[in-house]
Parts: sequence; structure tokens; C-alpha cells
Amino acid sequence: MIEKDRFVKDIADEDIKFSVIIPAHNEEHYIGECLDSILAASESFKNQIEVIVVLNRCTDKTEEIAQSYNCITLINQDKNLSKIRNAGAEIARGDIIITIDADSRMKKYLLTNIEKQLATNEYIGGGVNGDFERISLGIIVSTILLIVPLLFKYGFISVGIFWCYKKDFQAIQGFNENMLMAEDADFAKRLKEWGKKNGKKYGTIKNGMVTSCRRFDKHGDWALLKRPKMILAYLKGNDRKSADEAYYENQGR
Repeated sequence: MIEKDRFVKDIADEDIKFSVIIPAHNEEHYIGECLDSILAASESFKNQIEVIVVLNRCTDKTEEIAQSYNCITLINQDKNLSKIRNAGAEIARGDIIITIDADSRMKKYLLTNIEKQLATNEYIGGGVNGDFERISLGIIVSTILLIVPLLFKYGFISVGIFWCYKKDFQAIQGFNENMLMAEDADFAKRLKEWGKKNGKKYGTIKNGMVTSCRRFDKHGDWALLKRPKMILAYLKGNDRKSADEAYYENQGR
């Protein structure tokens, strides 16, 4: 078991392999578990990882928790997940960019698997599949109702956690700042296309993460069946009201 450790401060730029970016808006109930999971996953990469927590209009203890782990903290006021993630990537010093949401957790061998995938030179980067912290028929149906339309629009991709070299992140100009929703699917599609141009595949690391069910806890497991307008909002990508509800009104337990 890993001791209650913290990330190392003052790492030389040339020693940093991974830059992990976490967008965080009032995440005091979740970010500690997220950071613990990154610490566990980084056991084989001591002194080679920096974690950048992008503090987005936080009014709780998110900043205090992030700093207690020696994370790099960056304040950003944009109400736009693409801009928030891009702000973190802009100051990242690692060769490899990884994005993870504050209410998600890495599995122990995720970073090792990412390193292996990129080392083959076959992959441009990719996403991560995983599990919800709990499951029900309603969650399964709601997830299918969202995934199927997005597959038609963006193709077969994986999202969850993203990983790629920083140079490739910059080549596709990061996340699309004109999108308020489904920006992750758009990023995956463009990274996949960039890989194809360079003779590389878009990879998926299976069973590499666990994510919370807080949206289902708040709105119900059958939420998307009862509210098809939310699915349309994801497909549209720029509905401010729906984006605020999906991303900024679900914090807390």
C-alpha cells in the first residue's frame, strides 16, 4: 500500500514524463480520491510526474486539497471545459499529456500501459474505457442512449481519460474551445484523424479507470431516457444552459 504521499515539487523539466491535467470546479468531495489514484499509478514513475489542477471558480476546499498533494494549481475563470483543459496543457512540462476528470480514478497500471502503448510508435494516443462506481439498468440504458448518437457523429472512439504526446496535442490545437459539450468526443475524433495522417492508430486502454455516478445520483439513473433534449444538446455541442447543468451543477455528494 502506498503511504499517504504527495507529488514531488521542483522536478527538473527534463525529468518530467507525464503531465496530468485535472479541471476542477468545487471538487472537494472527489479530488482527493482522484489524486490518490494518480499517486498509486505513478509508483513506477517516481519524480517523473506533475499534476496540474486547473481551479475553475472554486469556492470550496479544492485548492487546499490540491496544494496539500503538491499539485501545480492554476486559476481559470472560463465556463468552458475546453478552455480549462487547454489552460492546463499550456503550462504542462511533460512529454505526455493526460487529462482526467476530478471525479474519476485511474487504475493502478494505467500510466504503465500508456507508456507501453506510446513506446510502440504505433499509436498517436487515445482514450480509456472503464467502469462506473455502481451500475444499474437505468445507467446502462442512459449510457447507450448517449453513446449511440455520438458514435454516428464522431465514429468509434473512446474518451474518459485522454493520453498523447504534448506535440500532438498542440498539433491539433487541443480541445475545441467553440464547444461546450461533447468536446471530448470532438477531441478524440481529431486526434484519431491526426494519427491516421501520420500512419498511427487511435488507442483504447480497456478497464483503466473508474468514474463516479454523481450525475445519475442527482438526476436519476434513467435521466437521459426521460430527458431526450439533453442528448440533442450533446450532439449540438454549444447549448450553454445544458452545458451548465451537465458540468457545473453536479458537484457534491
